[in-house]
Amino acid sequence: MRRSPWATLTVLALAQFIVVLDVTIVNVALPHIQTDLGFAPESLQWVISAYTLLFGGFLLLGGRAADLLGPRRVFIAGLVLFGAASLVAGLADSPGFLIGARAVQGLGGALLSPAALAILTVTFAHGRERNIALGVWGGLAGLGGTLGVVAGGLLVDSLSWRWVFFVNVPIVIGLVAILPRYVQDIRHGLDGARTFDAAGALLGTAGLLSVVFGVVRAEPSGWGSLEVLSFLIGGVALLVAFVAVEARSAAPLVPLRLFRSRALGVSSAALALNGAAFLSMFFLTAIYLQQVRGDSALEAGLHFLPMGATAIFGAVLASQLVHRLGTRTVQLAGATIGLVGLLLLGQAGADGSYTSELLPGLLLFGFGIVSLSVPAQIVAVSDVANHEAGAASGVVNAFFQVGGALGLGIVTTLSTTRVGDALAEGASQQQALVEGFHRGLLVAAAFAVANVLLTLASPQLRPDAARVSEVAAVA
Repeated sequence: MRRSPWATLTVLALAQFIVVLDVTIVNVALPHIQTDLGFAPESLQWVISAYTLLFGGFLLLGGRAADLLGPRRVFIAGLVLFGAASLVAGLADSPGFLIGARAVQGLGGALLSPAALAILTVTFAHGRERNIALGVWGGLAGLGGTLGVVAGGLLVDSLSWRWVFFVNVPIVIGLVAILPRYVQDIRHGLDGARTFDAAGALLGTAGLLSVVFGVVRAEPSGWGSLEVLSFLIGGVALLVAFVAVEARSAAPLVPLRLFRSRALGVSSAALALNGAAFLSMFFLTAIYLQQVRGDSALEAGLHFLPMGATAIFGAVLASQLVHRLGTRTVQLAGATIGLVGLLLLGQAGADGSYTSELLPGLLLFGFGIVSLSVPAQIVAVSDVANHEAGAASGVVNAFFQVGGALGLGIVTTLSTTRVGDALAEGASQQQALVEGFHRGLLVAAAFAVANVLLTLASPQLRPDAARVSEVAAVA
C-alpha cells in the first residue's frame, strides 16, 4: 500500500505533540490536584518529576528497542502505554496512585518518542524534504508545550483536573486505529551481538529517583537523617553501578567514549541546568499565580502564553544567528537573558500588576531559555561520528529531562522550607507563599548563573543553515 509521507508525519507529530503537552498541561492543574488528593507541599513536585525522570531515564532504551524490534512496533507499544497510564492518572484517588501513573506515562513517552523520530527519518529522504518534516515535527512539539498551559486551564475550569489526563485517551485510540494505514512497518537487520542494556536503564533511573527522593525528604526529615542519607548514598551507589555497567557493556545505552568530547559534556551540563531552571520556574509560577494572586487555572495558562510566544521567536532567531555570530555567542546571550528574566520574576509581589511585575520576566525567560538550548544542541553533536549522532542527541535530551527533575527537587525543597519558616515567624499564608516563591526563583537563578559560566567553556562554532535546521529540529 502506498502511503503519503505527509500523512505519516501528521500521525507521528500528533503523538509527539501529546507527549510534550503532558509536561506543561499538568502544571496549571497542580493546585487543584493538591487540594483534591491531599498532596503534601513537598510531595507535589513528584507529579512532574515522576514523568520527566522516567521519560529521561528510559529515552535511550526506547531508541535501542526501536532499533531492535522495529520502530512501528515500539511506537504502538509506547502509545498504548501512554494512553492507558493517562486513563489511570485521571482516575487516581490518592497521591501515590497518581505519581505511579505519571511514571508509567513517562515510560510510554520514552518508548514512542524515539521510535517516532526513527520512522520519520526513514520516511523522508535526506535533504530538503527531511528538513521540512523535521521542522514541522519540532514546531508542533514546541507548540504542544506552549498550548499545554492554556488547554490545561480550559479543562480544569470547565471540567476538572482529571481531564488534563483523560484528554489523551481519545487521541491515542484514534492514532492507534489509523496507524497501520499511514505508518509503514520498518524492520532492521539485527546484529546478534546487540542487546537492550535494560540493566543500565534500570540502574540509572533508579539511582536518579533515589537521589531526588532523598533531596525531597530532606525538608521534613533533615539532611542528616538516616532516611535521607540512605536514599542519597544508595542513589549514588546505583549511579556508580550504572557507569560500571555502561563501561563493560558491548552495546551500552550511553557510550561513555562520547564524553571524551568536551562539546558534548559541556552541552549536556548546560541543558541539564536549563531543564532545572525551566521546570522550577514553571512549577513555582503556576502555583504562585493561583494560590497567591488568585488566578483561575485558565487565567494562569493565559498568563504563561506570552512566554511561549517569545520562546518560539527565540528558537527561530537563534537558528538564524548561530551561523553568523557563532554558537557560544548566541548561547551566552540566551543564558544571560534567561537569568535576567528569573531575577525580574523574583521581584514580583502578591498584589502588583501582571504587566509590570510578571510579564517582563516571563518574556525574557521564554526567549532566553530557547536561545540557549538551540546552540547547545548543535554543539553537542558537532564532533561525534555520524553513526553516533543519534546516541548523542538522545543523551542531551535525557540530560535536559533528568536535570529538570533534579533541579525541581532541590528548588521545591528549599522553597517549601522557606514557606514553613515564614509561617513559624508569624507571616500570613499569602506572604509565606510569596517568600517561598522568591526563594525558589533565587535557586533557579543560581542554576542560570552556573549556565552563564559554563557557556564560556563551550566551543565557538558557525554551522551552515542546513545543519542548524536538521539538528535543532531533532533535538
